[in-house]
Amino acid sequence: YFRHLYAKTQPSLRARCQSWDNYCDLFGVILHGNVNMLLPNAWLWSMVDEFLYQFQSFAQYRAKLSSKSAEEIELLKRCDKVWNILDVLNVLQALIDKSGIVAELERDGGAELAAHEGYIPNQSNVLRMLGYFSLVGQLRVHCLIGDYHTALQSLYPLNLFERTKLYTVVLSGCHITLYYYASFAYLMLQRYTDAGRCLNTILSYIHRVKQLHARNAAYDQILKKNEQMYALLALVVGLCPAVQNTLDEHVLVALKDKYGEKLQRMFRGDEGLFDEAFMYGCPKFITAAPPAYDNPSAAGPQEAYLRQRSLFLRQVGGVARLPLLKQYLLLYSSISLPKLAGLLETDEATLRTALACLKKSNYCLQWDGGRDMTSGSFTSTADIDFYIDVDTASGAELVMLSDNITTRHQAELLSRHIVKFEAIVRDLEAPPVAAAAPAQAAY
Repeated sequence: YFRHLYAKTQPSLRARCQSWDNYCDLFGVILHGNVNMLLPNAWLWSMVDEFLYQFQSFAQYRAKLSSKSAEEIELLKRCDKVWNILDVLNVLQALIDKSGIVAELERDGGAELAAHEGYIPNQSNVLRMLGYFSLVGQLRVHCLIGDYHTALQSLYPLNLFERTKLYTVVLSGCHITLYYYASFAYLMLQRYTDAGRCLNTILSYIHRVKQLHARNAAYDQILKKNEQMYALLALVVGLCPAVQNTLDEHVLVALKDKYGEKLQRMFRGDEGLFDEAFMYGCPKFITAAPPAYDNPSAAGPQEAYLRQRSLFLRQVGGVARLPLLKQYLLLYSSISLPKLAGLLETDEATLRTALACLKKSNYCLQWDGGRDMTSGSFTSTADIDFYIDVDTASGAELVMLSDNITTRHQAELLSRHIVKFEAIVRDLEAPPVAAAAPAQAAY
């Protein structure tokens, strides 16, 4: 009933309170009763997904104080325990703890779960799978409030990069949710190689399965998320061009079809395009705390989004002027600091700061194994490397360049094209099929 209400209408505050009570009763039975039944895992995922959607919807509804009367605001004050973020997180954590899913995943990484597609023989799947999906739910909630490090930590012990042991691949909605929020968290943490890897994985997955959902009610939502993730991938590539070398061929081709010209402008530091892609690709953020009911005009419904947008554009602004510096460096094998400063029309102190920023941006924290998705080591993502040295003859300081170009492995690409070419040749050499004789009309 409440799912239909949220999908087709704008629920009232009373309906939102009732839906919260309904979920509390439902999860109370599951957590404190003896649930011994089998339910479709798609239903269990929908249960968690809809629970979090209604929580997000209430947070957005609560933030729109300017359109509410004094009576409505007074009623909101009395509903301080309804869809409270701490209570929502406590429900998810209780499902995780009661299910024992963490210990099970620590034991085999999810291999048994994936092998049986979530249905372990002679065991109820309800608690186990609700606990599993709650891991993804915690990731989503923490991303919505901008706590990206905790979001990735909450996935433990799920391993995003060990896909053969991930059960989520069976449920498209869960799988897309997992990688969408994980890739966004990596993007905001400036871990561009990990974000690119997540986006490449999920975009390849959608490319394979989207036609299977063509008649599914969720098809339009899958296509929308696909477009959002290409926008996020454009941001990642714009901030770290080396990510292009790690993308599958069809993903890279699709990215260039959608954002080819815009990417070139992003490489030149166009902040407006970064802002546009971020606005389209980001999730609908919420604030963790209730708004100031006594001052409805203090913060609007866009407060959470504007805060995250400001944080992201600060990252972009830190590297916006570096593309021009990089272009000049690519022209030389060595160049003196005064000459480079003259080309950039700046002073040497500012140039040294810019060189330090460029050097720092060339290194990115990258996951290097284990089940902690926040761990990693710094890896160079630069196509050039440089250092400052003193010319022994003149005593001048020189910026010395050394090529550090990462070559793209083309074996898989060439193999695919060879197979396609051989198929075309076989079709051309195949004997023509004799046309069927026309049937004689019966008189």
